[in-house]
Amino acid sequence: MEIKVPELAESITEGTIASWLKQPGEQVEKGEAIVELETDKVNIEVPSDEAGILSEVMAAEGDTVRVGETIAIITAGGEAAPAQVETKQPTEQAKAPVAEQPKKEQPAAVAATEKTSLADRPIASPAARKLAREKGIDLSQVATQDPLGRIRVQDVATFEVAPREQAKPTPPPAPAPTTQAASGKSEERIKMSRRRKTIANRLVEVQQTAAMLTTFNEIDMSAVMSLRKRRQEKFVKDNEVKLGFMSFFTKAAVAALKKMPYLNAEIQGDEIVLKKFYDIGIAVSAPDGLVVPVVRDADKKNFGEIEKDIISLAVKARDNKLGLSDLTGGTFTITNGGTFGSLMSTPILNGPQVAILGMHAINLRPVAIDAERMANRPMMYVALSYDHRIVDGKEAVTFLKHIKDLLEDPESLIFEA
Repeated sequence: MEIKVPELAESITEGTIASWLKQPGEQVEKGEAIVELETDKVNIEVPSDEAGILSEVMAAEGDTVRVGETIAIITAGGEAAPAQVETKQPTEQAKAPVAEQPKKEQPAAVAATEKTSLADRPIASPAARKLAREKGIDLSQVATQDPLGRIRVQDVATFEVAPREQAKPTPPPAPAPTTQAASGKSEERIKMSRRRKTIANRLVEVQQTAAMLTTFNEIDMSAVMSLRKRRQEKFVKDNEVKLGFMSFFTKAAVAALKKMPYLNAEIQGDEIVLKKFYDIGIAVSAPDGLVVPVVRDADKKNFGEIEKDIISLAVKARDNKLGLSDLTGGTFTITNGGTFGSLMSTPILNGPQVAILGMHAINLRPVAIDAERMANRPMMYVALSYDHRIVDGKEAVTFLKHIKDLLEDPESLIFEA
């Protein structure tokens, strides 16, 4: 049976072999994933439709493969077929006919696999497998708190390798390739991942195609912080998650978008498409770079539901388990550089959206209360980048001012959004 690259998404026609989860000669169960593909947006595991032996792989890790391309062969039955890997310079052993391979030379891995059921093998996320390979950790030794027994990347990250005399010897990692710069000093060259190249290309495209401007304001976060402190215990009891800042900003953004609909739009040719729904993208940090999963129908959800969605999407991003449906169709984006200590920035548009809200760190700053009084208040700078082709400065400034007003009087969000 041939294993082919499946349909990935309407706009994705190729991917990269991130890792082979099974090696030639190993037993494969029906429905078991055998290869992990990296696409422009997410990683996808490709399962086998039949049980058998992985007898041949036709692409190496790092190779680019197209939708519909055959990348592996599964031989049905319990007999292990000789492992073959397509290379530019095949060895004499690989050239030998299949029939000439003596049965006694069956790889030891096959014999071990035939004695082990699928239930005995560790189940791990792609990110966990990758980290385990880098650290030389045997996944069967890693404990997990996941109720389904799936090993997560944080389980591997916190796993302490057994002492050297008890652990299996592992080969030292290959040294990073270095070259000589013109100055004679060493430098390291690292190949960009497919996702990083896609992020880079899209950011450059936005800069070249949009008339992007940024406007700024500052928000006194005293009222929001006071409300969170008063309501946190009851909120956790009712929703089983903490009340964070993102739900306040999401609800305020929805309320402002309803008043300024051209910021919840996109340009298609010579038409402006005004979105009548509010799918808010929340930028989160993932192992391979920044991703923007989407909180669907944010206008119809309460604070607890929004917080749960954000936490769920952040965990999926960290474990590299976001699906295409999690990342597509957003109408507006919020990014929080404050989590990394950023005081002020000009966020880049997340095309084809025409606006993005940037949050920043909260710092105590002296603020004039009136003509005679000063006080230290927790202040946050906020930034709104927008596409000036369809959003005028007046609309952008009014939008950001409305968010400021709502967050400095957070109870008003109950009536606005």
